Amino acid sequence: MASRKTIRTAEKRAAAKAAGKGKGTSSGKSAGASKVNRKAGAKPAATVKPGSENAVPALPEVRARIDSIDREIQQLIAERARFAQQVGRAKGKLKAAVDYYRPEREVQVLRGVLDRNGGPLSDEEMVRLFREIMSACLAQQEPLKVGFLGPEGTFSQLAVHKHFGHSAHGLPLTSIEEVFQEVESGNADFGVVPVENSTQGTIQSTLDMFLTSKLKICGEVELRVHQHLLSRTGHIEDIERIYSHPQSFAQTKAWLRQHLPHVEKIPVSSNAEAARRARNADDAAAIAGASAGSVYGLKVVAGPIEDHADNTTRFLVLGRELFPPSGHDRTSLLIFIRDRPGALYQVLSPFADQGLSMNRIESRPAHSGRWQYAFFVDIAGHVQDEAMKKAIAQLDASAQEVKVLGSYPVAVL
Repeated sequence: MASRKTIRTAEKRAAAKAAGKGKGTSSGKSAGASKVNRKAGAKPAATVKPGSENAVPALPEVRARIDSIDREIQQLIAERARFAQQVGRAKGKLKAAVDYYRPEREVQVLRGVLDRNGGPLSDEEMVRLFREIMSACLAQQEPLKVGFLGPEGTFSQLAVHKHFGHSAHGLPLTSIEEVFQEVESGNADFGVVPVENSTQGTIQSTLDMFLTSKLKICGEVELRVHQHLLSRTGHIEDIERIYSHPQSFAQTKAWLRQHLPHVEKIPVSSNAEAARRARNADDAAAIAGASAGSVYGLKVVAGPIEDHADNTTRFLVLGRELFPPSGHDRTSLLIFIRDRPGALYQVLSPFADQGLSMNRIESRPAHSGRWQYAFFVDIAGHVQDEAMKKAIAQLDASAQEVKVLGSYPVAVL
């Protein structure tokens, strides 16, 4: 016969077992209940995928998984860099950095990134990350030297970073003309110059350089331009004069008219130059990008202050040769016409005949004689396309001269 002590012990165990079965929260489950759940196939909370409904991931396990992914990413980037080295060896030891760069290949890679992207990172972020990976891999041979309108902190420098990545070596220059000259002489591998703004139109000084330059357009960059009012004190009431590039004054004229109607406006060669001057006095300010404020130690008084939220500047990438098609390209032509009735019609009709879409047309004085003009024309397609070849052949019969400025990939973003 069992003792009273043995009976009481058995009763306590039964009560504890019954209480354990009645608890429904994960923190209150008994060991026995956990075993039952595992046998039934239920996943512990720590192994539920992040983002799943009602998931409560264990932070240490999530961090461990992130560390593991980071190691895999690093290994794959290193592997990619080694294959990039093999490309360099295949092209030969005597090749310069510029000979390794292929814009049509890079843009094909970036289009693939966009096609595969399903979030949560935006297209812009994914493209930026891959651009930097490609930039670092290319720089193993030798960093590309890219000229731009300086000094440091200009929108042109931002365009260089967007197109070539931060591993390229930027060369700040004093004028658009100098950018052309440095690329032509070989001191720079490529150059980046502004050509048009979505609100203010064409940068005429850039177009005029193509009238005599032998350089080719081998790429384009579209950059959203956000203007900021910058000063040393950061107080709008201190401002008596503002420095900026004429284009930036034009892009912010409504804001300036409303907030600083009587302040002196002083045009300078670049926004970065404006920031450099504004740092020397408490009563001075600059209109420039936020990056210029960081470079020259200025505070943001107000911004963005551009009159149109979609304010975008298009930049051209200058090189010394044409590149093969990328699959989605644009061709820029410079057409010198003979002064006679129907001249403009004769410029336009060959493209219509071949079913080619014209993106832009602009006339400029040809500098070859009084009242002589040249047309800058952007056409969808590549100069190696059959339709483009036929259209140019038709133009040759009626135009004084047809100059192919470049066939290049359309900007990805």
